[in-house]
Amino acid sequence: MSRVSRRGLLGGGAAAAGLSLAAGGFAAGRAGEAAPATGEPGLDAATYPFRGARQAGIATPAQDRLHFVALDVVTEDRAQLVDLLQRWTLAAEQMTRGEEVGTYGAVDGPVNLPPEDTGEGIGLPASGLTITIGFGPTLFRTADGVDRFGIADRRPAALERLPHFTADALVPGRSDGDLCIQACAHDPQVAVHAVRNLVRMGFGTTSVRWSQLGFGRTSSTSTSQQTPRNLFGFKDGTANVKAEERGALDEHVWVQPGDDTAGDWLAGGSYLVARRIGMTIEVWDRQPLGDQEAFVGRTKGTGAPLSGGDEFTEPDFQMPGSNNTTIIAPDAHVRLVHPAQHGGARMLRRGYNFVDGSNDLGGLDAGLFFLAFVRDPRTHFIPQQTAMATQDALMEYLRTDGSALFAVPPGVGDGEHWGQSLFA
Repeated sequence: MSRVSRRGLLGGGAAAAGLSLAAGGFAAGRAGEAAPATGEPGLDAATYPFRGARQAGIATPAQDRLHFVALDVVTEDRAQLVDLLQRWTLAAEQMTRGEEVGTYGAVDGPVNLPPEDTGEGIGLPASGLTITIGFGPTLFRTADGVDRFGIADRRPAALERLPHFTADALVPGRSDGDLCIQACAHDPQVAVHAVRNLVRMGFGTTSVRWSQLGFGRTSSTSTSQQTPRNLFGFKDGTANVKAEERGALDEHVWVQPGDDTAGDWLAGGSYLVARRIGMTIEVWDRQPLGDQEAFVGRTKGTGAPLSGGDEFTEPDFQMPGSNNTTIIAPDAHVRLVHPAQHGGARMLRRGYNFVDGSNDLGGLDAGLFFLAFVRDPRTHFIPQQTAMATQDALMEYLRTDGSALFAVPPGVGDGEHWGQSLFA
C-alpha cells in the first residue's frame, strides 16, 4: 500500500512549488548542496534535497524553527547501531520530502500494531525541513575509555569534549552526547515530528540525553536573508559565513581531505558546536541604551559598528573615543570575537532564540541556543570563546549551562546511510 504525502493532502500546486524550489536556485552551483527556497510564499512547501555531497541543514538558508536533541547510545552492539543509522536515513529522507515514515505511515498499517509514523505531521507540508546528524566524542570512546564499536582509532583529533570556559555553569544533563539530531523547519510541529519519530525508532538503541527547542533564527546563512535579532534586541550574526561564499565555506566550514588522517571519513563534513547560553533578560533590560551599545560595540537600531557606517561596514577598532580609549571599547563583544582578532577564522552560525518558561527566581529562562559549524573547533571556536569568556563585557549578562561538540559527517549518496564512511 502506498503512503500519502503530507504535501499531497494540500493539493498538487503546493507539491509542485516545493519540487520547483528543490530543482532551482543554487543547486546548479555545486552538485550535492541544497538549493535554497526562493520567495516567502513558497516557504511552507519548500523542500531541500536530502542526499548529496553535504548534509542539508548547514549551508541551507536557516529556517525559523529548531528541534535539537542529543542522545546516548545504550547498546554495545555495532550492528544494532548501524542498523538504526540505516533506518534513520530512510525515515529522514521520507520526512524531508513531506512524507510519512515507513511503508504504511500513521494510519494505514495493521490495527494491532503501533503506527510506523506518530501522525502529528498529517496534512502538514514539508516546510523546508532539514535533518542533520552528528557524532560526539564518546561514540568513539566512552568517558571511561571503552571502545564499544571498534571506531576509537577513527576519532578525529579535533573531536574532544569542549573545555570548561570561564563563567560556564554547565549542567551535565544539558551537555555532551554520543549522537545529535538537528531538525530545522519553518513549522515547529514539522521539526518536532521529525525528532519524535527518529527518537521513537531508536528505543532500545539510544536514549535522549537532552533536547532544545528554538524559535527565531539568530543568524543568516544566505545573502537573501536579513540579519535577525537576539533576545537582547541586537542584530546577530552580521559577519556570518553565507552559503554563497563558496571559498569561505571551504576554508572555514568544510573539513578538507588531509585535515586529519584518522578522521578522513569526515572530509566534506564539519564540526558542530552547541552551547545553551542563558541571558539575564531582566537585568539587561534595566541597562541604559548607551551602555548596551557599548557592551556590544554596535548600534541597537541599525547594527552598524560604533565607529560608523552601516551594518556591514568593517569596524574601526583604532578610532579614538572619549576617556582616552577607542570608540569601540577594548571589552566590546564585536572586538573580541571579530575574525581580525583570530587570524581571520570565521564560523557558520545557525543559532536560535529560546524561552523555556521561568526559572526558580521568577525570571525568564531564556537566551540563545548557539549552533556553529566550523572546519576545526581548535582554531575556529575555542580561541574566540576563550577571549569572550575572559574579557567580554557581555559576560555579565550571560550564563552558559549546556555545551557539546559533534563531528558532522558528509552527505549521503544514493543507497548510502548516515555514517557509512565511518563504519565502513
